[in-house]
Amino acid sequence: MSDDALNCEPRRAARAGGREARRALRAAPLAENMRPVRAGLEGGQYRPLTDAGVERIHQAALEALEVIGLSQAPESGVKAMTEAGAVLGEDGRIRFPRALVEDMLAVAARDITLYARDPKHDLHLSGTKVHYGTAGAAVHIVDPVTLDYRESTAQDLYDAARLVDNLDNIHFYQRTMVCRDVLDNFEMDLNTLYACCAGTTKHVGTSFSDPSHVEGCMELVHMIAGGEDKWRERPFISNSNCFVVPPMKFAEESCITMEKLIHAGMPVLLLSAGQAGATAPAPIALAIVQAVAECLAGVVYVNAIKPGHPAIFGTWPFVSDLRTGAMSGGSAEQALLTAGCAQMHRFYNLPGGAASGISDSKLPDMQAGWEQGITNSLAGLAGLNMCYEAVGMHASLLGFCLESLILGDDLLGQAMRLVRGIDVTEDSTSIDAMRQVCMGGPGHYLGSDQTLQLMQTEYIYPTVANRMSPKEWNEAGKPLLLDAAIARKNEILSKAGNMVSPEIDRAIRAKYSIYFR
Repeated sequence: MSDDALNCEPRRAARAGGREARRALRAAPLAENMRPVRAGLEGGQYRPLTDAGVERIHQAALEALEVIGLSQAPESGVKAMTEAGAVLGEDGRIRFPRALVEDMLAVAARDITLYARDPKHDLHLSGTKVHYGTAGAAVHIVDPVTLDYRESTAQDLYDAARLVDNLDNIHFYQRTMVCRDVLDNFEMDLNTLYACCAGTTKHVGTSFSDPSHVEGCMELVHMIAGGEDKWRERPFISNSNCFVVPPMKFAEESCITMEKLIHAGMPVLLLSAGQAGATAPAPIALAIVQAVAECLAGVVYVNAIKPGHPAIFGTWPFVSDLRTGAMSGGSAEQALLTAGCAQMHRFYNLPGGAASGISDSKLPDMQAGWEQGITNSLAGLAGLNMCYEAVGMHASLLGFCLESLILGDDLLGQAMRLVRGIDVTEDSTSIDAMRQVCMGGPGHYLGSDQTLQLMQTEYIYPTVANRMSPKEWNEAGKPLLLDAAIARKNEILSKAGNMVSPEIDRAIRAKYSIYFR
């Protein structure tokens, strides 16, 4: 054997070892700042409203607050707002002078952080930073195999939270379902809180069914946090508060709940959820006017009680199918409404949230895909800080599907890649790589150093979506997307445990009736 032949094997081994090392490097988790998509990427590229349109909506909202005002505020709210400068009319409606609204906007909290129990999941709400998460109050769980809808339970809520904790592109977990197996309303609020917090260390959002439940629920929150002082340092739960009943009425009990939670140190989502053509005007622009007016009233309310308290500007108008009056959360009009609201949040420089990702489809099918894809993409591209109801919601918020969380995680990864946009730099537009490939190179870029360096940081790859060729797909047994989602769901749930320490969990279960295992 020649010397050259003897030297071949070591050289091949070295090259193979280099390839294996590169493969291992590509398979290793990326540093957070190197990932192609991550929470808080900046959107704002899409602007359905002109600057003149934004100004017109602002002026119309101020006029509505001054001329129409809102009715039915609780006595405590009337006192706080009138002492701040609002005017209580003989008709019982509270009206808001423009100067008052401007003063309250000046002291309203900006650049807020919604904390998580794990600091790596903190949400920094400023500018056009985008975060996707869940929300809603579905009363059914969807089984995409049997095609059945059944009542949702505390266990379903806990399972959904555990899935969210393990899905990278879902950045927060707001209550998704009603615990229909918990008949006592106070116990339902407790189980809702604990199921969410036990399932994930990401930021949690929830609601309360009665103001009298706040004190008892806050005791549970303090137990989870390790004490009231630790809770107030890093409040990891926000209150989704429907403080208004559109059109232009305060919701008395929700307002009292909001007041209590402000004093308890909990951030609030000021949620105005009118339905265009029903409880909000039919024109898309005027529906935004009403939502903005109602949320500006909320800004006055919150800051009259505690200036600078963290509050999310929750313009959340929905759409009606005007043929039937039914809600149409997956429509193009819904996407436009949400994107327009995002522009108004930017106009006020307030942290904002709205609905995106609702599907009118009953199942995770093609209709759900296009509805969720369009609304989530436009919300992110518009720079919406908090994209609520982004995954899992079917039948116009009546049904929730665990498998849709899995599929939605892939969908949101693609949407967030759109939000990130195209990086145009000196390096990314240099023709050096083209010169090397075209002038004496292999004539393609598949193995170039640049391609290998960028394949993880420039490109995102789906976890369950199928990119096989027809031949590969056939040889693999023709796997279906739903089967992959079910398998991943089961894998996560088989490993995901309670995110509260065993000692605290035992103490909570000894004190309260907890309905999930």
